[in-house]
Amino acid sequence: SKIEAGKLELESLDFHLNALLDNVAAIHALGAQKKGIELICSADPDVPTRLRGDPARLRQVLNNLAGNAIKFTQRGEVAIRVSTISAGAGQARLRFSVRDSGIGIPEERLGLLFHKFSQVDSSTTRKFGGTGLGLAISKQLCELMGGEIGVTSQFGVGSEFSFTVCLGLPDPSSAPPE
Repeated sequence: SKIEAGKLELESLDFHLNALLDNVAAIHALGAQKKGIELICSADPDVPTRLRGDPARLRQVLNNLAGNAIKFTQRGEVAIRVSTISAGAGQARLRFSVRDSGIGIPEERLGLLFHKFSQVDSSTTRKFGGTGLGLAISKQLCELMGGEIGVTSQFGVGSEFSFTVCLGLPDPSSAPPE
């Protein structure tokens, strides 16, 4: 409701990307292990590790996408990856992707995913649960962070959700965050 009212203000904090990724992986490791799914979480070598932005909102988007990927994957893997689109002048544009080998989404249903209270179909809702709000909120958060979110999927094969965000690059002379 804060997003809709235009009242959500993003924080601007220095944070370590690797610590954030480790936290996301730790949160989802047990769920993946219980299902026998391999969980991979990595950043390309050129991705800046010290960033400035709203780590809580970034973590929220990643947790939503990773949680969905694990929920809809019965075997195989879920891979969370980060790459740099551009970096310089105190700012980095990063691309995050969450790819799974899950049930996939029929092409004609992809357009519904980022709408509030919308899911692929009612049988999916009955089987897997959920409110249909996570992706709509994630879309709004990505846009607030100067990016966008999208999905590619093949029914029965898996899906890849990816999003971009713009984050600051802290002054190299400043002390690293705790």
